[in-house]
Amino acid sequence: MAVPNLELRPLGNTGLKLSSIGFGASPFGSVYRPVSESEAVASVREGFRLGINFFDTSPYYGATLSEKMLGKGLKALGVPRNEYIVSTKCGRYREGFDFSAERVTTSLHESLERLQLDYVDIFQCHDIEFGSLDQIVNETIPALRKLKEAGKIRFIGITGLPLDIFTYVLDRVPPGTVDVILSYCHYSINDSTLEDLLPYLKTKGVGIISAAPLAMGLLTELGPLERHPASPELKSACQAAAAYCKEKGKNISKLALQFSLSNKDISSVLVGMNSVKQVEENVAAATELALFGQDWETLAEVEAILKPVKNQTWPSGIRRC
Repeated sequence: MAVPNLELRPLGNTGLKLSSIGFGASPFGSVYRPVSESEAVASVREGFRLGINFFDTSPYYGATLSEKMLGKGLKALGVPRNEYIVSTKCGRYREGFDFSAERVTTSLHESLERLQLDYVDIFQCHDIEFGSLDQIVNETIPALRKLKEAGKIRFIGITGLPLDIFTYVLDRVPPGTVDVILSYCHYSINDSTLEDLLPYLKTKGVGIISAAPLAMGLLTELGPLERHPASPELKSACQAAAAYCKEKGKNISKLALQFSLSNKDISSVLVGMNSVKQVEENVAAATELALFGQDWETLAEVEAILKPVKNQTWPSGIRRC
């Protein structure tokens, strides 16, 4: 039986088409548990086989380990470079933040070496709220434009938690300068505030990637890491929602992923993966959604449980899980 292909969605004005599920490679940095090279390679292979064509990483994840592991996984695919799309980032490192033109330029060359690539498709300024937004506008992005002109990157992106950082930057750079934004934790069952920004982003022709559909562990049966910055009320409500789903024989993580995937204005939903099993479960959830649609009954019940804490976010500046 042929493997069903994941839906491909256009990314703003870039001309790229991303798989609806993106492969988040941060777990390759062994940030949650140790991940072996063989596990990483097998996960990338399986993801690609099942239709995932978009892979995202950063030098920050595992202090460059994620990039190295992803590079090995992509090389092991043995397919033409234009068959997959790679995104990495600059400005955030184990030693801190540095969005200077000099550092982001050297950062790209280091990333290319670790990834074993000649270019990356998307190069993103990582968590820009921790730097000076004016420096991003006046120094960082012009440096990235030079790298784009040199053919080392194809498209420029910005990432972060607060949504107002995107409008601040996009309103201050020439149209078409920033091609992509990556937002996290703002399009999931408990927080869908990214939705308010979608019409603005579309008018700018900017591609939209949403990460952390499980709200960094809140929307899972296991629950988040202890250091998760959500309020006790939000954690408690999500725990109750997860327990409700389990009682009904449902999985809150699958429900949450399908909720995020259901908005076609979002080009790709990035999910962190570190095993073949996780890859298969995530792709199965997307396939099920395409074939049978959303589980509206369970979703309505979960939304009712989460209503008192809906769109309750946490301050940026706390270390991301």
